Parts: sequence; C-alpha cells; structure tokens
Amino acid sequence: MNVCWSLKGGSGTTVVAAGLALAAARRGVRPLLLDLAGDLPAVLGVEGAGPGVTDWCSADDGPGPEALERLAVDVPGGTRLVALGTSGWQKAEAGRVAALAEHLVQSDDPLVVDAGDLGTSRVPEALLSPLVERATRSILVTRACYLSLRRLPAQVCRPTEVALVVEPGRALGRTDVEAVVGSPVTMRIPLDPAIARAVDAGLLARRVPRALLRGVGEGS
Repeated sequence: MNVCWSLKGGSGTTVVAAGLALAAARRGVRPLLLDLAGDLPAVLGVEGAGPGVTDWCSADDGPGPEALERLAVDVPGGTRLVALGTSGWQKAEAGRVAALAEHLVQSDDPLVVDAGDLGTSRVPEALLSPLVERATRSILVTRACYLSLRRLPAQVCRPTEVALVVEPGRALGRTDVEAVVGSPVTMRIPLDPAIARAVDAGLLARRVPRALLRGVGEGS
C-alpha cells in the first residue's frame, strides 16, 4: 500500500498519488486509488464519481470493507478510483472506520491512497494514523519549503520516503530535505507547466505528462 500525504496544502499530494497509480497501470498493474482528500475525480476527469469512502463508513450495518471496491469507477489509463464520497466524515461510524483501517493495512492488493494534508485533514485519526504509519510506502510529498518542513517535528509519524516537488530558485535542496526528514528522496517531480495544464483541464489520466511519469519512477 502506497500512502501519499503532506504537511501543507498545495504540496502536490493528489498529483503524486495519481501519477503513481497511472504509472503502475502502464506497467500492467491495475491499482485502486483511494481518495481521502476529495480532489482526485476533478484531477483525473472523472465525472460523477458517486458514493465513496465516507458513504461506506456512514452505512450502519452495511456490507463489509471488501465491498468498498465495488464503489470504484474506472479511470482512463487503466486504474480505478474510490472517491471520497458525499456523506461527510461527521456521519462516519467509529466501528466501521476502524474496520476499514484494519482491512486496508492488511490488504495485499495494489492500493494508492491520497491522504492529503495531515494538518487540516478531517479524516478520522482512527483511519488516517494506521494508513500513514503502517503503509508499505508512506510517502511525504513536499516542496523544498522551510514553512512546510518546519511542521514535521509536530508529526508523530515519519515517512519511509519523500516525493520532492522540484521548484527553481529554492534555497533548500535534496540533501537538505533528506537531512530534515530523515528519509530518502525517492521521487523528484518537476514543477512542469505540462503537469499543471493537465491538472487544470482535468485531463491528467488521458494525457499523462512524461515529466510526471519519470518523476514517480516509471522512467523515460
């Protein structure tokens, strides 16, 4: 399970999560994208994603967590998406949230989770913490930004690796980020206009920029 998270909004967590899933699909894997931040349908151009994670967590006496996959919608490029949903976390049942967390961390299925910004997230801690702490790959998505990195000591969890969004003109570099975080930078995603245009147009899944695929590790 790959879980992407950030310390500050606008870091690029959703784009990196989408890129990881789309790159895996190009390698013949059909991963499941789990949206806990709410932006993946718009970025991927999926209209009317419908019921999702919050609806399952709010369905008292509903089906077990294995049924969550039936809520997935196909995404161009070969992946599937379970949207955030429409019910809101305030209606979520604590028992179902805990059951979902346990199911996900024990699953061997290819899974990419967009956990969003931990500082402002409304996702219940009973779901968010196990996912971030027990993921096979717990990926901090960040820019080489002092304002973002200074928030890391307040977080109990530590990532297994870092996806660094590379911007020109930053005073901090890769080695600085690794020294602060204590985990290796395994992905370098350029701040490329082609990626921004694909995201803004909702065409990321249909026109995956090569810069994004290379950045998340597919290669040229």
